[in-house]
Amino acid sequence: MKPGMVLGLGTGSTARHFLEGIARLVAGGMDLKGVPTSFATAEAAKHLGIPLTSLEDHPHLDLCVDGADEVDPKLDLIKGLGGALFREKIVAAASETFIVIVDESKLVPRLGTKAPVPLEVHPFGWRNAAKAVEGLGAAVELRRRGGEVFLTDNGNHILDARFPSLQSPAEMAVQLMSIPGVVGHGLFLGMVDAALVASETGIRTLHPAVPPTRTS
Repeated sequence: MKPGMVLGLGTGSTARHFLEGIARLVAGGMDLKGVPTSFATAEAAKHLGIPLTSLEDHPHLDLCVDGADEVDPKLDLIKGLGGALFREKIVAAASETFIVIVDESKLVPRLGTKAPVPLEVHPFGWRNAAKAVEGLGAAVELRRRGGEVFLTDNGNHILDARFPSLQSPAEMAVQLMSIPGVVGHGLFLGMVDAALVASETGIRTLHPAVPPTRTS
């Protein structure tokens, strides 16, 4: 970590550990700013004393650190069980380096082994979108929390799509984004620079065989 860096701040319990580490550096006098990926992260960062900024003011970020729900051998991810996938993907794509931090239970041989693929969909016509996703072979469920329909920070719904076999995540990503009403999906493909994996024996660092190509 270097003074003057602008950081993408991930969402979720694992990313919270990164926030706490940044807060200690800021408290020690290091000049750091963060772009939060959710309202919850923004509130947590403010509480911890981390200065915040925006992509409008800083469209290119130095580093993004976030968690993941699944990580496959290529370091492709499923994210979005926390509901922040749309903003998380934008912030990760805007970052020079994207690091994911997980425990070893999140490592899977193939995406979709444990977790569904979350889809952020516009409330208008969400049933039509769900039917189209079912046509791709998925079992689809509208996400609810506490008996109420879950709303993202963008005011959208989440569909959790479980595929019996996700043989080609890249092809599925294209198909999902072609469905009217789908705002974004939780397949983060070819984006990770490194994964820090925690286990009972310590932390190991994994790197993708093919480094990601930045478009920002």
